[in-house]
Amino acid sequence: MGSSRARIIAVANEKGGVGKTVTVINLGAAFSRIGKKVLIVDMDPQSSATKGLGVETETGAITAYEIIKNSKTANPGAAVVHTRWEGLDLIPASSDLAGADIELVNVYGRENRLKKGLAGLSDLYDVIILDTPPSLSLLTVNVFSYAGEVLVPCQTHPYAYAALGELFDTIEAVKDEINPGLQIAGILATMFDRRTRVSHKILEKLNEDAKYGDLLYDTVIRINTVIAESADAGTPVVFFRENCYGSEDYIRLADEMMGKAPTA
Repeated sequence: MGSSRARIIAVANEKGGVGKTVTVINLGAAFSRIGKKVLIVDMDPQSSATKGLGVETETGAITAYEIIKNSKTANPGAAVVHTRWEGLDLIPASSDLAGADIELVNVYGRENRLKKGLAGLSDLYDVIILDTPPSLSLLTVNVFSYAGEVLVPCQTHPYAYAALGELFDTIEAVKDEINPGLQIAGILATMFDRRTRVSHKILEKLNEDAKYGDLLYDTVIRINTVIAESADAGTPVVFFRENCYGSEDYIRLADEMMGKAPTA
């Protein structure tokens, strides 16, 4: 393995439906395809990344919830599930995560629970990718506290573009108060439909915006029905069908991310 510490990437957007979980699953799979040892941590109570990797959590299984709830005593290694694909592991989510915000509200050091609970795992992987809930919650703050960088998927749609400012403010606040090392990995344009004027317009806006332009990846994730089919089959698109837009785009993104350092 190239380094002793993993690159820890949070994939986040407070707006739902922008391709966040799809990006977590398929970027992780694309990294594993090029020989990286990858861990996906599902911190979304909806468990979409867990389902998208074809993992069924059994009753009594240790999940991300146990790790954040009992950060001092939980064994994160016991929560790791090996998926069907070499080099691609998962810490599954459970619906119990939905209550974690309330349960931890009065707990001292609540924003660092995940960081403590996952301590030691970064030496075992090249890349750790974390899925977040589609809202700003204590779970998201915990992910930002642990991560080294944030990848921001932005659907090429006016609402998604408008919501970016709020997310960037949140990242800045976490950086100031909790995790000064947190950086932006980049903005990923998703669900791009070259047939529509609005997709082109938003992509242009992202490119020309002084705040976002330099952060925008060259790779654009095109709208692709095969991605939805692969999620339904519990298989990342890069393994489901190699010769489709979805596979090509996420493989390109993994290559681009390997060559691009995050920015402060």
